Amino acid sequence: MKNFQWTEPQTIEQAIAWLAKANGKAVLMAGGTDLFTEMKEGVVEPDLVIDLKSIPGLASIQKDKDGVHIGALTTVASLAADAMIKLDYAGLSAAAGSLATPQLRNVGTVGGNLCQRPRCWYYRDAQMDCRKKGGSQCFAAKGRNKYHAIFGGGICHIVYPSDLAPMLVALDAQVTISSPRGERNLPLAEFYSLPAKNVRRENVLAPDELVREVKIPLAKKGTRSAYVKLKERETWDFALVSAAVRGTVSGGGLSDAAVVLGGVAPIPWRLGKTEASLKGKKLSQALVKEALRADLQEARPLEENGYKVELVEAAVTRALLSLTRPL
Repeated sequence: MKNFQWTEPQTIEQAIAWLAKANGKAVLMAGGTDLFTEMKEGVVEPDLVIDLKSIPGLASIQKDKDGVHIGALTTVASLAADAMIKLDYAGLSAAAGSLATPQLRNVGTVGGNLCQRPRCWYYRDAQMDCRKKGGSQCFAAKGRNKYHAIFGGGICHIVYPSDLAPMLVALDAQVTISSPRGERNLPLAEFYSLPAKNVRRENVLAPDELVREVKIPLAKKGTRSAYVKLKERETWDFALVSAAVRGTVSGGGLSDAAVVLGGVAPIPWRLGKTEASLKGKKLSQALVKEALRADLQEARPLEENGYKVELVEAAVTRALLSLTRPL
């Protein structure tokens, strides 16, 4: 591992000042569960590590008239265990509880989970000069691609590994981003970007910006959410396919719906055509299968990952039908 400097800012302002001064050669540390893995593997070699844990006020879950505010340093375990989250945002609690192991959930943070890097083995191999690291090709396109994207790949076929991101996108969450220029609020759906926009990055953060908090709109009466994660191992694992859904239930049907996939694309992948087809209709397995047809026609599986198309149908069906079950 390359030698690096370490700093522990006491305020957001100090943290972003260090970021700006480092000119793109610094990394932020929240829980560190993903960052240190990258550093040990030689994938990233920063000059400076900025440890955010000493900054007060970034590890809380608070509800007010504007929504629910989740600090970026809130641990995943705290999110999963929060009574209000369990009651009003069951899908988010389930997504947090599905993540990794109890030990990692107690260390990993919401902000870190939303900003983690892809798990693609070509990207993680320091010896492979893939396109995401500045090379000229995506080795997954014609290589071992069992776990890679079936949507939105193009020049790079990574999948975004976060469990929280698809569910938070389905809940219409926003992120608050701090920089030397002040703060800006951005829908989480716009926070992520496809490889065609910038193959080296998965999100729109500038080198001198950091995520301060996530905000979720207040839950409306009759609105429910669910998260279904399909994985290869019974023990902890990343999703092969996950389905995050939100809907307002009325008479056995949905007056509105949000369906967002994980494990299938370089960003949380929203199924807009499916959502439109479901609106105002009484849910059934046959209806969900038909509603998915148009979106699934856009899938572009690689040689080894065509099985994900069927998993999408299974995960979305299970998640949506769970919304109409009696509480």
